[in-house]
Amino acid sequence: MVIRYWKNHIACVIINHLWSSKLHQRKSFHKEAAAHLKRCSRFEDVEAIQASMIKTNATQDCYLMNQFITACASLNQIDYGVSAFAQMDSPNIFAYNALISGFVHCSCPFRALVSYLEILRAQLCPTSYTFSPLIKACGAVSAMGFGEGVHCHVLRNGFQTNVFVQTALLDYYGTLGRSVESKKVFDEMPERDSFAWAMMVLVHARSGNMCDARDLFAEMPVRNTASWNGMINGYARAGDMECAKTLFDQMPQKDLVSWTTMITSYSRNKQYKEALAIFDKMMRDGICPDEVTIAAVIASCAHLGALDLGRKIHYYVMQQGLCLDVYIGSSLVDMYAKCGSIGRALVMFLKLREKNLFCWNAIIGGLAVHGYPKEALRMFERMLDGNIRPNSVTFVSTLSACTHGGLLEEGRQMFRSMINTFSIYPEFEHYGCMVDLLCKAGLVDDALDLIRSMESEPNSVIWGGFLSGCKQCKNLEMAELAVRKLTALEPDNCGYYTLSVNMYAQANKWNDVARIRTTMKELGIEKSCPGSSWIEMDEQVHQFTAADVSHPAFVEIYVLLDNLDGRLKAEGLDSKYGVFL
Repeated sequence: MVIRYWKNHIACVIINHLWSSKLHQRKSFHKEAAAHLKRCSRFEDVEAIQASMIKTNATQDCYLMNQFITACASLNQIDYGVSAFAQMDSPNIFAYNALISGFVHCSCPFRALVSYLEILRAQLCPTSYTFSPLIKACGAVSAMGFGEGVHCHVLRNGFQTNVFVQTALLDYYGTLGRSVESKKVFDEMPERDSFAWAMMVLVHARSGNMCDARDLFAEMPVRNTASWNGMINGYARAGDMECAKTLFDQMPQKDLVSWTTMITSYSRNKQYKEALAIFDKMMRDGICPDEVTIAAVIASCAHLGALDLGRKIHYYVMQQGLCLDVYIGSSLVDMYAKCGSIGRALVMFLKLREKNLFCWNAIIGGLAVHGYPKEALRMFERMLDGNIRPNSVTFVSTLSACTHGGLLEEGRQMFRSMINTFSIYPEFEHYGCMVDLLCKAGLVDDALDLIRSMESEPNSVIWGGFLSGCKQCKNLEMAELAVRKLTALEPDNCGYYTLSVNMYAQANKWNDVARIRTTMKELGIEKSCPGSSWIEMDEQVHQFTAADVSHPAFVEIYVLLDNLDGRLKAEGLDSKYGVFL
């Protein structure tokens, strides 16, 4: 009996020792695996850790699964995390929290809402880490009914004092344009941190209510960078770049978002030279741009025709190893095309691994402008073969290609296809292209019929294109109709009077020329917005306007122009262009 007792005792000690050792090893593995998951930067590493988890039967550990799903989401591999989550027998709320956050991070808000319904069915108690990403998902899908229901659950679970959850609610209602509800949430918050203040300022600014945004900004106990950026963006969206620039200069500390906001705001307000100036100062201050900044700067280069600067920025993108995504890629394609380098635009387009609609629109529009209409239409067919659905901008480019190439039947077919096949309602730009196309083909009557068939009242762009077509066809009767319409729409625009004078002069109807000139003089109509052009030299953009004396070298420029004018007259070319005003 004594011997049997000691044998059993020794066995129990050995078993307990082995169990304790395995338990220690298991805890050690969990700790190491969680630490490795937080540092994973490659998906292969995540796969290797999961293999070890399966081998050690650690896939049921909720904490470790939490870290695993978070790592998968950070690498945009949320489906891999979902498959691992599905193998869990009893996932707890923390595993569900990781899943919801992962769905939101990977732009899958609907799946996040479904996961919350699963939490309710499992009768788990949500935490503040459940509601913050869940509310963000509601805003992403504009789920007003669902979002209000979640708000009720927030109150029922006692999170009305949680500053992170309440700030998420502020953002949610603000995203849906319900600033009154946002203000109510803000006013009822017992405690507000700097992010809550900044979010409320941003809500007012996004709704265009800059008065309330400015007042709240002045009341802030501590103004963080996010609140400054929100105010700058609000003024810029309202078109008040002067106030935006004043605030930007007053900022005690600027981050990358601040600089990018100013650059994109100047570009959005068509102040492209100012956008490039801000970018230059940003680089001199040692701030490294990201993909969003680069895309905005390249767009400004495109509008100014600054090819050399655009090339340098392209080189900077490659040198710094920035992601050549569809946004930077489409911006580069558009920039090279608008700057006259259609060959580089094509090379850039073909190098892009992923091409979205903006990339296709940029290359189709570039080919159309550079006189390659058939190539533009072939590119359009390739886009359709790639299952990319065109939008209204695409058809403006294709119709422009038909207009430049005189492809009448192709243009008519494209216009019908836009309406009947793709259900895109034609806008003024589409009608303008068709009017130009018909007039260039000498079908002025058809162009007028098309204008009269428009459901919306034709604007000055439509009638202006029709007038230009009448001039080309030398159809004075139709031109007079267009002029009457245009002078009624824009009585102070001298361009239409000038075009009429040139037409009458070419037809030797000098009485009509004198009549229109007298009318212009009586009405006090003159060219208030002279035409302008610009060139790029040594990375500087030089802009010129008619009768301009602001350029530092204007004296030398006018001497050269007088010299050229004298040579033209000597060759008898002074009236060859038929311009009499």
